[in-house]
Amino acid sequence: MSRALFVIPQRLLSIVRCNQVSLITRHSSKMSEQPESNIVKGADSWFNKYSAVESSPEGTFKGVKDRFNGITVDSSMETCSPDCFPTVLKRSLDHWIQSKTRGIWFKVHLSAASWIPELVNNGFQFHHAKNSFVMLYRWLPTDESANIPPYSHTMVGVGALVMNERQQVLVVSENYALIAGSWKLPGGYVEPNENFIDAAIREVEEETNIRTRFDSVVSIRHAHGAGFGCSDLYIVMALTPLTEAISKCNREIAKCEWMDVNEYLNHPKVHETNRNFVRTYLEYKRLGVRIDCAEEMHQVLKKRYNVYSVTKVPEVGSSSSSSDSSNSTGTPKL
Repeated sequence: MSRALFVIPQRLLSIVRCNQVSLITRHSSKMSEQPESNIVKGADSWFNKYSAVESSPEGTFKGVKDRFNGITVDSSMETCSPDCFPTVLKRSLDHWIQSKTRGIWFKVHLSAASWIPELVNNGFQFHHAKNSFVMLYRWLPTDESANIPPYSHTMVGVGALVMNERQQVLVVSENYALIAGSWKLPGGYVEPNENFIDAAIREVEEETNIRTRFDSVVSIRHAHGAGFGCSDLYIVMALTPLTEAISKCNREIAKCEWMDVNEYLNHPKVHETNRNFVRTYLEYKRLGVRIDCAEEMHQVLKKRYNVYSVTKVPEVGSSSSSSDSSNSTGTPKL
């Protein structure tokens, strides 16, 4: 379930009127009164640092300013009637051009979809869209090329190499496999706000009902020309099984079993790339190394992130072990 992007305030605190018509309703108090106003919360902050716009001319959109001297207007935070929108947009653009603002972003929710044709007529382009909104932008400076970051262009998936103590690999054959009857590792796409490790563990449980814990990153496969014109990033995780009884997901999986590793490495219906994942993991085990994961905190952004690095596998009986640095079923602890 997606998280709410902002908190709806209890009252409307600023109304700008044009010709006695309710023109813009700003869902915020004076933006300097709080360190983070509701309008700022409504912006997609990403890694950009957003700040409150202290003032704007009457009859214009206020929005929030980013660290690149751009403005983001969120239609759920600053509403405007369809009849008045062309006038307000023109006044706003004139103000932004005069003040040498660079990129202008409009986050238009479904309730304000009538804004879109007027924005397009005024030089705005589509940047990205989700179920409930579309984001449009316009680059104002005429003396420099548009410095607009591209939207997500890579689809990220995970595969799970689950091997038990009997040297058997957990394999699945999908209902809608590209090659009918072929065997592959369980896995799927990473969900929004989900760590790679958690995604691999979740996919295994969803497809086979087997619970696992993280062992090591095995390999990364990168390709282009995937769905929707995106690139494709596939990250293979080695997981240790905590249970072994299989109960497959009939909606996705046609067959699922524990296959002897030697059979897997020689099976005619296993793709060579998948064989190489297993060979790589076995080589890691022979060398006594793994690609571990540590969770750290960015000292400026105060955001948590995962760092993957090669490390030696602790010897049996050593005071440091994988259970000390990671959860039994998820992302390593800080």
